[in-house]
Amino acid sequence: MKKLIKLFKDKKPLIIQFIKFGVVGLSNTLIAYAVYAFFVFINLHYFVANIIAFTISVTNSFYWNKKYVFKDENKKIKDILISYIKVYISYSFTGILLGSVLLYVFIDLFNISKYIAPFLGLVISVPLNFLLNKKWAFKIKKNKIILNNYEQSSKKRKYYSRIQILV
Repeated sequence: MKKLIKLFKDKKPLIIQFIKFGVVGLSNTLIAYAVYAFFVFINLHYFVANIIAFTISVTNSFYWNKKYVFKDENKKIKDILISYIKVYISYSFTGILLGSVLLYVFIDLFNISKYIAPFLGLVISVPLNFLLNKKWAFKIKKNKIILNNYEQSSKKRKYYSRIQILV
């Protein structure tokens, strides 16, 4: 039991971050689903409805994950654009490619309602999106400190200088 408590304490920031990701994801899912359902309702093919909903949801998700979940404070346009492209690529994989395959499987093969099918895919896509965002799109650059050891020959003392390198 003590190991379980220690494990929870060690992982608490990650768990809180995942919960925040879930809150953003839930609001994003509601927006995406409303857009998807609207276009399906007006008889647009569910693939096209999924792509439109996806595009709107990626932008919404990027904004809130950058600001609230991963607290990326980088304001350089180039870095923001790179992060957005990474988010778009990761969500393209899970939202368009994986999402469309799952929609096809659920709707066309298993005859599940096209209004229910998008929710079933979330079981797979949400944890995968969290990992892609955390480990790739919003990965924080950390300073690594390399210590160089210099000996002062006359006093035989060791002095250390710090060199910071961005990774």
